[in-house]
Parts: sequence; C-alpha cells; structure tokens
Amino acid sequence: MSSDPASPPGIFIGKGDAPQHLLLKRANRHGLIAGATGTGKTVSLQVLAEGFSRQGVPVFLADIKGDLSGISQPGAANPKLLERAAAIGLQDYEFEAPPTVFWDLFGKQGHPIRTTVSEMGPLLLSRLLDLNDTQEGVLNIAFKLADDEGMLLLDLKDLRAILNFVGENAGELTSEYGNISKASVGAIQRDLLVLEQQGAEHVFGEPALVLNDLIKTAPDGRGIVNLLAADELMQRPRLYATFLLWLLSELFEELPEVGDPDKPRLVFFFDEAHLLFDDAPEAMLDKVEQVVRLIRSKGVGVYFITQNPIDVPDTVLGQLGNRIQHALRAFTPREQKAVRAAAETFRPNPAFDAIDVIPVLGVGEALVSTLDAKGVPGVVDRTLIRPPASRIGPATPAERQAAIAQSPLAGRYDKPADRESAYEILKARAEQAAKREPEEQKSRRGSASFGRQGFGEALTKSVLRSLGSRLGREIARTILGTLRKG
Repeated sequence: MSSDPASPPGIFIGKGDAPQHLLLKRANRHGLIAGATGTGKTVSLQVLAEGFSRQGVPVFLADIKGDLSGISQPGAANPKLLERAAAIGLQDYEFEAPPTVFWDLFGKQGHPIRTTVSEMGPLLLSRLLDLNDTQEGVLNIAFKLADDEGMLLLDLKDLRAILNFVGENAGELTSEYGNISKASVGAIQRDLLVLEQQGAEHVFGEPALVLNDLIKTAPDGRGIVNLLAADELMQRPRLYATFLLWLLSELFEELPEVGDPDKPRLVFFFDEAHLLFDDAPEAMLDKVEQVVRLIRSKGVGVYFITQNPIDVPDTVLGQLGNRIQHALRAFTPREQKAVRAAAETFRPNPAFDAIDVIPVLGVGEALVSTLDAKGVPGVVDRTLIRPPASRIGPATPAERQAAIAQSPLAGRYDKPADRESAYEILKARAEQAAKREPEEQKSRRGSASFGRQGFGEALTKSVLRSLGSRLGREIARTILGTLRKG
C-alpha cells in the first residue's frame, strides 16, 4: 500500500503548494469532479474510490466507458506514473487493486441488479417514461389501486396488468380515485412497450437488490468498490439517470440517521450528472435537492461528475463542499460562463486567479478545494493529482469474469424469481369469476383470457367491495414515491 504525506485521517488527492487531502470526517459533505473530456476526471474518480476503499469505506460508481473496470486490477510500473509519484512526494508507491464487485442491470458484465416496479414508485417511473401530467395522474391511480389492494407490482407485466384493469374499469373507479382517461392508459402502455424493447424488463423483477450488499467491507477491512457496468446502459440515458436516482433515494429512506460520522458509511459517485437534471421538471429538481441535502446525515457522501459545473443546479451545487476542477475550455460564451461559475465557487488563492488558470490546466492537473476540520472550504490550490494504484484502463473480459466468479455475492442475484404479484392475482381472480358465470354467458364471452375485454368487468365488483376494508393495508411511500419498506 502506498503511503501518503502526513495528514489527518483522509485521502491524499495530490500536491500543489501543499499536499491536498479529503478529510474522511467531511467526506459526507458531498463533492464535485468537473472538467472537459480528456482532462483527467476519470483518474481523479479512481483515486478517490481507491482512497475510500483503503479507509474502509464502500463505494458505488458507474463505469460509463468501460475503462474504470481496471480498478479491479493492480496497476503496472510506468515512467510517467513513477515520475508523478516522486513529484508529489508519494512515498513507497505500490500497485494494488481494491476489492471490487461488478454489477450490470442487464446481467452481462456483472451481477444483475434489479428493483421492483413498486419500489421504483410512480414519480420516478413517470420521469423514466416521460409522461405528461395527465398520464402521470393515471399512473398514480394505478399504483394507489395496487397499494390499496395489497398487490405488489414486481415487474412490467404486473404494471401492464393493473393499467389494463384501470382502463377497462375507468367508469367504476373514477368516483373513488378521480378521472381516468383511457387514452392516457393507452399512451402509458405504449411507452411501457418501448421501454421493454429497450431492455428494461431486466431492470424490474426479483430478487431485488438488498442495499446492505452495497455497504460491505472485505475481510481485510477495505471497503468494497461496487462497479456498475454502464456502457450499454448509457445508450438509454433516462434509464441510467432514473435508476441511479432511485438507488440514491433508497439509501436515503432506508439508512438510519448517524449525523456526521468519522467516515462515511458509503460514497456514491454519480457520473454524467447532467443526465439527472436535463429537462427535469421543477418538482423533481426540488426532491433531488432535498435528498442530496438530507442524505449526508445518513452517512452517505454523493459526488457528482460532469463536464461543466453549470450542469448542476445551484441549489445542489451549493451543497458540494469538496471540489476537484479540471480544465475547461473557454471559447464559446457558454464555456466562458462555465469557467466563471467554477472560479467563483472557490475560496480565492492570492497566488493566482482561478478564472485564468482553469482553461490552461494540464491533463492530470486540477484546482482542488476541500473542507477543513471545521467544515470551512480550503483555499483553492493548483494540484497535481496523485497516480492511482490500480490499473488505468479496462480489465480484460477474462479478468472481469474471474472477479465475478470470486465475488462474495456470486449466485445471489443471478437467477430471476417470479413470485405471486399483481399479474398472478388478477389472473386468478379472472379465472374464478369466469367459472362462476352461467354456461351461456361463458359461451358468448369465451374464456376470460387475461388482458382482454371482459376481464375487468368480471372483477370490478370484487375489487370495489374490497376498497371499503383497505384501512391499514395501504403501502406507505417515500418522498420520491418509492416503497417505504418495513
């Protein structure tokens, strides 16, 4: 293990006029890594992830381009790396890899990572489907009916089933739940079909992710680096952003309050952060800001990675106390605005003007400002970022598969399960209703096949009768509409 220059407990980032460290006790005050493509953001992310792992802090991060997978492998001697280590006073620089667990929503490059439709909730699902206000209202009614009836929505076929029922029985349900537009139901169903064709059926289902599996340490005490393969996922940017936001909201809802611990319980890196905020409605931005503001008391640090700091709303940007700013170009008016915005967020250094330095920073060089022991931003310093101890570049497919096979979670999530949920419950009720019908009606209507006209008619009375006794069976939902467990 490479030793860092003397400091309080923390992560050695690099050296400028003085060594720059991220104090563990202030690491849950969130952070930002920004800079243009090719300026060194990925290496800075890798350095922080390694540092947290060495200090026993688990990490979750997304591998957008596939090149972060090399964090699972020890680095190799390279003249440039050794030269950088010597330049910043990094003693006994050694190559090592943190313990790494690979995840993949599609189950190809890591353990499958799933959630259920119920856990995702109507608000995030509306964002994922890009629904308008009317369609979002209908989706909320579908969730409310499922909650009232105690029916879990585990996968997309469950959601289609409850939407189909809502559409067929719009007239009967309107007095209890509000106006239901059949056209909106049809539009949601079409959007679900598109989502399924994009591979989202792999995202929803069971076994669903147990959050404690992301908050683990290795037997030697190092924190596990949870690496989400996101190169394929990034082809569906709204799915990427919504899934990570769901994961962040689940951490916020499930973890107990710990205040300001000596070190974070988990550090969550949100790469390509602009995807979270692009075209997001104001209500969604307000909830994101609230989650980011409150989650630090759960011991979770959130670090956003983006090209321009102006990609992050001011209400969120103001909460990011630890900053690593790589070079930004300043040719267009928007780029110049981004440089000014980045420079103005730093505590000034009398030795230089940040607005002049940001455009001329070299690769692997950054302006760094972190919170001190009192929570005050440090004076910005022009810093050479330390070299990582793990490999810069991707792991080979064979290395990845070996890591997956040796994972402590091997076999836990690999086989999908399909227990009784809304689809099976509604289908069973339809079959029972069909058996009770007179033979002449059965012959006219045919078999009560699931999802066709006549299914809802057979069930309406049964469902509406049960609405009056739903007290105490409603499922509580969270600030972002996700399922409140327990």
